[in-house]
Amino acid sequence: MSEIIRYYAAACQTDFSNPTDRRDIKAHVDRMLQMIDMAVIGYRPFLPVKLIVFPEFAHAAPVYLTAQELKRHLAVPIPNEHTERYAAKAKEYDLYIQTGTFLELDKKYPHHVFNTTCLIGPEGILYKYRKVNPWIPWEVHASPHDIEGYEEEMFPVARTPIGNLGCAICYDWLFPEPLRQLAANGAEVLIRVSAYMDPWGATPPMDWWTVINRARAIENIAYVVAANQAASLEHYAPFSWPGGSMIVDFDGRILAQADPGGGEKIVVAPIDISALRHERATRQGHQMLAHLRTEAYPMYRQTFYPPHQWTHEANLTVEKNRQAIEEAKRRLI
Repeated sequence: MSEIIRYYAAACQTDFSNPTDRRDIKAHVDRMLQMIDMAVIGYRPFLPVKLIVFPEFAHAAPVYLTAQELKRHLAVPIPNEHTERYAAKAKEYDLYIQTGTFLELDKKYPHHVFNTTCLIGPEGILYKYRKVNPWIPWEVHASPHDIEGYEEEMFPVARTPIGNLGCAICYDWLFPEPLRQLAANGAEVLIRVSAYMDPWGATPPMDWWTVINRARAIENIAYVVAANQAASLEHYAPFSWPGGSMIVDFDGRILAQADPGGGEKIVVAPIDISALRHERATRQGHQMLAHLRTEAYPMYRQTFYPPHQWTHEANLTVEKNRQAIEEAKRRLI
């Protein structure tokens, strides 16, 4: 008989003021560690909480319009003092934490800033995921796709006792390809670390957040655990952030969702990895992973937004992003 793997995941949305200096990150981490305590202890009488997910920009948002300013004021290396604190908490409770994003510095890529989230377990950092599709033109951190000779796995998947976990960040989810690649790499739980602002949040008439999360679960036969930023306009201008953090099963059912409207909240729902593995192995119909006809799509043999174009760019700016977008649009005409 196959092992039964069933536990709670917790999607934890935050409402912090917006840091302008890396020294402010510690206070955010203090509060998120408290939220982990609340989730684990509060839901202990039901199922053990084994996966905790926080939103994009939970540590710091890219509030500056140039990469140089991000490097000067907000970016940090990984690992750091904050990831060490998360690792200690993961070990304390024997669970896994998908951190909110850091603006990351890496000596291997000295020109660039990455928007990075870490999966941290009792054994420490299991992977770093760097956002492959920055929300251009506003985001001036680099994609791994931008850099010639980038050596790390773009879509890492961690094989853990609570299932195979993979993550993508916010705008990545508007493209089916990142999540399909994570599923192809073995992911059973797709984690969304997001800062999805109004009006594309969790309410009609443009409920992109819920629609996309459910679609990615269905097409990849995977759970989705999605934590969204929930800060007010006052805290994280120039946008308001609706929250609506949610957990979706592998058939697209919404198992839990925070009421839209923002504010700090925790929602939990059961993840049944044994049921998912049974479905993937047994299904013939609606087995989209097995039915994928990759050779049928010649568009993937073309280039639209070019790779490696920022390899030697020491100060990516919003204006440079705008120019690259216009050039890519001309390729589509």
